[in-house]
Amino acid sequence: MGGTLAENEHTAHQAELLASELFSEFFWSKLGPTNHDWPCEDKERHQVATHPCDVVYYYDEPYAARQTYVHCDLKSYAKGTITAAAVKAAVESLAKQVACAERSEEWRKLHTHDNVTFSVSGLLFVYNHDGEYEADFQKNLMHIAPESLQLPRGSKLFVLGPKEIFWLDNIRADIQQMRGKSNPEVPAPEFCFFFHPQLMRRANLQVKKAKAATLETLTSPIIILEHRDPRRSHQRGVIVFYSRPGDTVDEFMYLIDTMRKYELLDENTSVKVKTLGASPISSPTFQKAQLQYIEGLTGAGVDTDLGEYVKAIRYEPMRETRSVYSNIDLGTWS
Repeated sequence: MGGTLAENEHTAHQAELLASELFSEFFWSKLGPTNHDWPCEDKERHQVATHPCDVVYYYDEPYAARQTYVHCDLKSYAKGTITAAAVKAAVESLAKQVACAERSEEWRKLHTHDNVTFSVSGLLFVYNHDGEYEADFQKNLMHIAPESLQLPRGSKLFVLGPKEIFWLDNIRADIQQMRGKSNPEVPAPEFCFFFHPQLMRRANLQVKKAKAATLETLTSPIIILEHRDPRRSHQRGVIVFYSRPGDTVDEFMYLIDTMRKYELLDENTSVKVKTLGASPISSPTFQKAQLQYIEGLTGAGVDTDLGEYVKAIRYEPMRETRSVYSNIDLGTWS
């Protein structure tokens, strides 16, 4: 694992395992070797001879005819080692890696397909392996000036902290739990894909091909999994994973209206909204939001098709799970 903080081999391996399990559920694919160094293309400015690479994933972009390659720095830290200085150093190092990746023939040879148009993004993945970090991780990023990172034009850098990783890992676990039931709520992966809406000024160009959740999707408060019934292809299901507290009616009415704008509400679609660690009153609050939204369409007592679709939306808080790895087991079986 590249970085400046001490991570023993098996602790570092925890982040690699979790990332592999997590991103495969979001339809990311790996390409090329893991945990290797490659020559720096700007030694004078970067002051290093080589850069580290933990792993590179790729996926098809929905809004452009290209692939995104995600150059990852995977960290596995205990609560006490997650500091603003450590995060800043990791972000600055990753920005240099991304800048060089775009210019490096060796990096391209190892991690990209031939004859494809692509862009490179960086992902700093900070997993808290003792599960005790409860501070606001985003505050560690407040004093990093984006212009100081000297990223190439068009390149992006994303950071997933402990809270975001916990949320995404719970989505992974929930999908697998729904898929594993004796009467599965979600079909096999080949019938599933993450939803990317048609936007006013950005068309989804690759509805069938771009199945993966993009970096932008994973860092948004709404992640939507769409699945098709293997026996009746015109029937679809939609799982809306929503990361906000769910403690106000207005918040849920906005969510319902977003689903309408995304054209997810119709007679052939079953919709379920899922939250994690939401307000204790989120279920009755969602019911109130459904009723108020329906009344707002035409007034009370007037039935409409859209009103029926809104009424049919199901709401369900998720059961919390936490992936835990044992260094003893990793050391025994690796």
